[in-house]
Amino acid sequence: MVVEKAPKIKALSSKELTEYKDALKTVRDRVVDEITFLAGDNLNRSQRDSTGDLSSYSFHMADQGTDNFDREFALNLVSSEQDVLYEIDEALHRIDAGTYGACEMCGNAIEKARLKALPFAKMCISCKSESEKGKTRYRPFGQTITQTTSET
Repeated sequence: MVVEKAPKIKALSSKELTEYKDALKTVRDRVVDEITFLAGDNLNRSQRDSTGDLSSYSFHMADQGTDNFDREFALNLVSSEQDVLYEIDEALHRIDAGTYGACEMCGNAIEKARLKALPFAKMCISCKSESEKGKTRYRPFGQTITQTTSET
């Protein structure tokens, strides 16, 4: 077994890291606000339902179906926003760990234009394209970004 180091990437400057961290925090605040609004709106509806307040109810089945659809749609949005929130938090952890800007698949640098467009990106364009085609290149279990293994 031969262990090789992955290609080195040029480290981001502290100024760039601060800019990305600020951008991530801004997006995080917006996402938290959206989750709070969507979840609060749906919790208020559920609370109204559980108290038996029938004054706002329409007794037509189509209206009830529409209400259920709207509620499910909002809850799906909350779920998607929670996924984005998780990705943002992971990116903030990568900044603190010193691995931000490195592709999690190949270890190469993620293009700065990509990081500006999607500050929580964890793959370079090449690896992301491959993963979307179903040809994901996974690292073997236990292998880190800084090492690759190949048997000779």
